[in-house]
This record gives sequence, C-alpha cells and structure tokens, in this order.
Amino acid sequence: MAKVSAKDLGEQPISKLLVKQAVPASIGILVMSLNILVDTIFVGHWIGSIAIAAINIVLPVSFFIAALGMSIGVGGSSIISRALGASNYEKALKTFGNQITLALLFTVSMVVLGLAYADNIIMSFGGKGAIFDPAKIYYQIVLYGVPFLALCMLGNTVIRAEGKPKFAMYAMMIPSVSNLILDYILINLLDFGMYGAAWATTISYVICFIFILWFFLSKHSELKLNFIHFGLNLSIVKEIGSLGFVTLARQAVVSITYLFMNNILFDLGGETSVTAYAIVGRMLMFALFPVFGITQGFLPIAGFNYGARNYDRVRESINTAIKYAAVLATLVFILLMTFPEAITKMFTTDVEVIKQTPSDMRWVFAATPIIALQLIGAAYFQAIGKATPALLLTLSRQGFFFIPLILILPKFYGELGVWMSFPISDVLSTLVTGYFLNREIRRDLIAKTV
Repeated sequence: MAKVSAKDLGEQPISKLLVKQAVPASIGILVMSLNILVDTIFVGHWIGSIAIAAINIVLPVSFFIAALGMSIGVGGSSIISRALGASNYEKALKTFGNQITLALLFTVSMVVLGLAYADNIIMSFGGKGAIFDPAKIYYQIVLYGVPFLALCMLGNTVIRAEGKPKFAMYAMMIPSVSNLILDYILINLLDFGMYGAAWATTISYVICFIFILWFFLSKHSELKLNFIHFGLNLSIVKEIGSLGFVTLARQAVVSITYLFMNNILFDLGGETSVTAYAIVGRMLMFALFPVFGITQGFLPIAGFNYGARNYDRVRESINTAIKYAAVLATLVFILLMTFPEAITKMFTTDVEVIKQTPSDMRWVFAATPIIALQLIGAAYFQAIGKATPALLLTLSRQGFFFIPLILILPKFYGELGVWMSFPISDVLSTLVTGYFLNREIRRDLIAKTV
C-alpha cells in the first residue's frame, strides 16, 4: 500500500486519496468489528446466550469511558490536521501532548468511580435477573483495561491525522487478533468462562497500547514530543474540548440508548429480547464497517484542505465520500435484508432468540442506504472545527429522534415500536443533516471560491 504523508493530503487526487485513507480505516474497523462479532459468537456458544446479554450491558459503560480518549483524540486530531495543513508544527505537537495529559486525567478518574459504583451502574444498564452476575464479572475486569483502550483510540486518530492510515489500521487489527486468540485459550481451552472473556479483552487493550507507543517513538511519526508539550494550554484545551465534546456526547447518547433499550426490552420481552438487541447491536458495529471507514478516511482530507484553504478540494472530498459510502451502505442493506436468519444462527442455538432476531434486524437496517449523508455531513463540521453544528447533527439521530421515539412508540405498538424507531430516526436525521450541509457548502465553500 502506498505511503501517505501529511503533505499528500493537499496534493493527491481526492478519489485516490480517499481510497488510500479509507481502505486501511475500513480494514481496521472490519477486523475490530470481526473481533466483536466472533467474540460474541465464542461467548454465545462456549458460555451461553445470557453471557451475550451480560457483555451487552457492560459495553456502553466501558466504551463511554474509553470514548473520553476517543473524543480527546478526534477533537485534537482536527486541530492537528488543520495545523499541519497550515504548516504550524508547534501547535500540532502541543495539541498532541495536551491530548495525552487530558486522556489520562479523565479516564483514570472515571475508572475509579466506575469500580466504586459497579453494582448500581450494572443494574441501571439492565443487568437484572440472571444477567447480573456474569455482567459484574466482565465489567470489573474490563474496566482495568479501559484507560489503555482510551489511549489507543486517541493515538489511532492522531496517526490518521498525520496521514499514516496503514499504521492506524495495524493499531486496530492487533488488539482484535490478540483478543480472539486469547478468547480461544482462556474460554475454550482453559474454561475460564466470563473471567476468560474479560481478561482476553483487557490484555488485548494493553497490547494495542504497546504498539501505539512504539509508533510514536519510532521514525514513522512526525510528531516528536518533549515534556513541555504535556503542559496544558488553556486555548488548546478549550478547542480540543469543544470539538471532542461532539464525539463524547455521541458516545454518551449511545450509552444512554443502551440504558433505555436494555431496560425497555427486558420489561417487554425479558432476556430473549435483550439478547436479540445484543446480536443486532453487533451487526450495527460490524456490517457498516466500510461506511465508517469512508468517514474516517474523509476526516483528515477535509480538515487538512480546509486548513490549507483548498475549498474546491474540500467540496470534492464531501461529494466523493458521500457517493462511495452510499454505494457501500446499499450493498450492506441488501445483504442484511436477505440473510438475517443465517446471521442470527451464527451467534446462538437458542430457539427463541433465533425466532425473534431476524425481524428485529430487518427493522434496524431498513434505512441503511441513506445513512451515508448523515455520517459524512456530521463528520464534515467536526473536521473543519465547527463544534456546534457538528454536535447538533451528531446527536440528531439518537438524541433528538431515536430516544424520544423508543419512549413513545412502544406505548402504541409494544416491542415493535422499539424496532420501528430505528429507520424513522435514520430518515429524520438524514433530512436534517442534508439541509445544513447543503447550506454550509453554499455559504462557506462556494462563496470563498467565487
């Protein structure tokens, strides 16, 4: 795969550049998603279907804490991309140092609080009945590895901002592969059950961190930090915070969504419905990997060229990213509408779960072909440093539409109302994002090139 440097982001043809950026991102996301998918399959077959539900209870909590690192990473990487585009290397270095300091401060504090209130948190997120005990085992062990995961997420976004997507891909692949190997050893061979699943995940986070640390200490990275770069700079912290809050708010809403979904589905359909949601949730992470890859590849291209005032290239990157992502999303839609039963049987042999999940899956992915516009549109505002519209558009799907819908529709349609909420919120948020993106292109990009 050809090497991509920060300078190339402003010079190479957009289509070629997007492929170079998006393919490694997609492969990395694919491997990471496969890890989650196969991990769930292993747990379902080697431990039981209740274990799938237990992990689904823990994920939003651990991922929210880890998302502190990702939000700091994404917010800072937007600054780094634009700083490199403007040849301001000192600001890029200072931003990176501040990112690391902030990530350590926040994630370690959150882990301490998360462990102190473990029982209450697990119960709040739907860890009830037979789900509670395995969820607690998994929760306590995985939380120890979350600061490492946060630093990995931060480092991955910075590597991509440098224009090194191949190494970002490796950073996503390494923990995924190691987790699967450890799953086989600890769950299947040594029969450690939920303890094995949890330790496999935690150790894989540490291995990823070691690789990220090696990258930034090696000759491959352009960002060579000194101790002075770790001292917090108020203006940089504010900018990281305003942009990173978009990602953090998105993950917070995702965690709140899991809280509502697990509790609502448990009340309506018990453990079977919670397990069905866990399986569908894994497919949401896995099936859309090429669309998320395009979005990840788009961010540094848009940010760099916006910082370099190459507005024609910014417009071209938006159009190209939406076109590519829409085609891939449509292919995913066709696959999931055709084979939901076969996909469900990969995860479990539970007859009730197999009976219920395919219909739920079809509802959840019903509007998939149109989501490219929503994802790319929201990402664009984050890439160019416009935090407020980025935040509002990012929250539009789950925060403004989905959560209200799952609270209202089940009153009229029962459990079906929960699943109907997915495509309705996708359509509404895409319409809103399309309107604001089009207005921004006309007012900002076109006006500056006339």
